[in-house]
Parts: sequence; C-alpha cells; structure tokens
Amino acid sequence: MTNAVIVDAVRTPSGRGKPGGQLSGLHPAELLSGVLRALITRNGLDPGSVDDVIAGCVGQAGEQALNIARSAVLGAGFPERVPGTTIDRQCGSSQQAANFAAQGVIAGAYDIAIACGAESMSRVPMGFATQGRDAFGPAVAARYPEGLVHQGISAELIAARWKFDRDAIDAYSARSHARASATARSGGFDNEIVPVTVRESDGAERTLAVDETVRPGTTTEGLSALTPSFRDEEIGRRFPEIDWRITPGNSSPLTDGASAVLIMSEERAAALGLRPRARFHSFAVTGSDPLLMLTGVVPATQQVLARARLAIDDIDAYEVNEAFAPVPLLWQQEIGGDPEKLNPRGGAIALGHPLGASGGRLLTTLLNHLEAIGGRFGLQTMCEGGGMANATIIERI
Repeated sequence: MTNAVIVDAVRTPSGRGKPGGQLSGLHPAELLSGVLRALITRNGLDPGSVDDVIAGCVGQAGEQALNIARSAVLGAGFPERVPGTTIDRQCGSSQQAANFAAQGVIAGAYDIAIACGAESMSRVPMGFATQGRDAFGPAVAARYPEGLVHQGISAELIAARWKFDRDAIDAYSARSHARASATARSGGFDNEIVPVTVRESDGAERTLAVDETVRPGTTTEGLSALTPSFRDEEIGRRFPEIDWRITPGNSSPLTDGASAVLIMSEERAAALGLRPRARFHSFAVTGSDPLLMLTGVVPATQQVLARARLAIDDIDAYEVNEAFAPVPLLWQQEIGGDPEKLNPRGGAIALGHPLGASGGRLLTTLLNHLEAIGGRFGLQTMCEGGGMANATIIERI
C-alpha cells in the first residue's frame, strides 16, 4: 500500500478574532495564501506539481465565500491549473482536509496534495453565514422537538453530567496557558509558525510571529473571578443540572489564523529528495449525539485505536482540541492515558481556535512535539458542531 507522508506543516500565529486583533487587517484568503507560499518556499517545491489543495473553512460566507481554497491558490501565485476545494466538517474541517488528502494519496488519486484551513473570526463572525435563519430544516426540528443547543450549552451539560467542578475546569485552563507559554519561551513553536507581515494604518509594516491568544501568568485564582458566558433562564429550566461553569477563561477564544500541511506519497517524496517527517497511520470519523455534540472525541478515539490495533499507552502524545475545558477532561476520564501526554504544548484555550484552521494547527503542533521528544505515535481528535468527531493517528518517521 502507498504510504501518505507529511513532508511539512506550518501555521500562522494566532490572532484575537475581533476587530483590532493582530491578524484582523488581513483578508482570510491572504492568510491562507501565506501558508501555501510558505510550504512551497520551505521545501523548494514546484507549485505546479500539486495535484489538489483541500481547505477547511467553517464560515463560508462574506470574505470566506466562493471557495476560499481556490482564491488562496491563485493568491499564492500557483499556476492556474492547480485546483482547490473547500470543505466544512465544522471545527474539524482542516483535520478532515488532511485525512481526505492522505486518503487520496493512499488511493493513488494524488501524488502531492496540500491540506489547509483558514478562519478569520474577526471579519466573518460566528453566525454570520446564517444570520438568524434556520439552518437545520423541519425534519431535524421534528426529530429533536425539544430543540438543539449551541456548543457552550453542550459544554455546560458535559461539566454537569461528568461532574467537573469549576476549580477543575479552571485549573485545566490555566495549565493550557502555562504549557503554551513555556513552549513559546523555549522556541518550541518556532519551526511551525510562519511569520505574517501586516501593514498598519500609518503605512508601517509589522511582522508577527507570536501567538496573541496566549496569556502568560494565567492562574486558577484569576480565572475563578470570571463570570459564566452562557447563563440562560430558559435553558436552566430545561436542564436544571447546569450550574453555569463555562466562562471566557475556560473556553477557546475567537481566533484568526491559517494552517497548511504538505502531503505526498512516500515514493514522490523520495524522488524529489524531500524527507518525510511522519506518515498517516489510521483514520476515524464518527457522529455523536448533537445535543452533547462535544462528546464524539471518545468514540472517535476508540475507533481509531481499534483500527490501528494500538492501545492508548502506545501513543506518545495526544492532541484533543480544547474547544472548552470539559472536552479534554471528558476524554481523559473516558479514555485514560497519561495526562502529561495530553496537549503537552497547551491547547486551543491558550493557542486559539480559528475554526477551519484548527485541525491543521493541532497536526502541526503534534508533529513538532513528536520530533522534539523522539516519540513514535501521535493522536489528534476534534469535536465538531452537529455532533461529530475526527481522530487521526500519525507515525513519526
């Protein structure tokens, strides 16, 4: 069987996803073009040799509409013959892009593909695509007559039903910032972050290479002072077990960013004189309860481990997206494994969650961490809107 290998993986620094954030002045297609150009430059690759570019993006409206993958390919200066397509698996969009690209290589449909993703949450805010319209339709409403809820309420339900108290949730969140800060200080992100140049209002240019969302010095005590984000009397009557524990401090922040992964067959990498850094080992994707939509990481992980014929203790690092702190806490409780291996460089609570780019960001960070520790297997999993999850295992070469 043809092996699909990762030759390189990069990301932008994170920017706060609101007006005035460090990346908010850049069009999202330009964010994505930047990481595409970086992959080509870093690896001396002819862009015309790329068979396809698959991009994840959740808010496919406004400046992210009309197939942002194609816009980014053209903006990056690739030959016009290189195609691009944009997919939406909610928060797992660019992880799914990487899986699709790797599966295309394994199937023989591609020799070289780029999986990528972008989200500018400052320019295309959450909810912009629907603007209050019904996105589900009457059949879904009939199947779930009590109504579905947004992810913040799902996080509250998980915290209540799995009995994660506020101290545990905030302590985990403070750890995310501490680990991300320590990694940044040691230069651990240097190989994965592509500096971004922005032009200020006065015409001066500024180069950005540091994640804006990481808050060094974050403490459990400081987080405990924050008020809940999603308190709602009607929801409280419907779910009396909720006691409102989810705050801005134990949630991933709105974020701008982009990521990209260069994927090819092992044979093509050898022919080009490029060194594969890891190979794709196993994949899984699953649906889960759309009310508790964040729990899918558990069955997805169980499925990918079974397909890989590995146990959790065989894995050297796990990246579980920190959409909200109860998600990795739930995963840890249900799956087990060494807590020191869980999001060892911090997660989305600190590093941000630019929806369509997050899967690529997790994969990039996981790859660099495996190389730093000499680990063999890495696992990443991502909860997704609507009740889904992806899981992927890579093997360092």
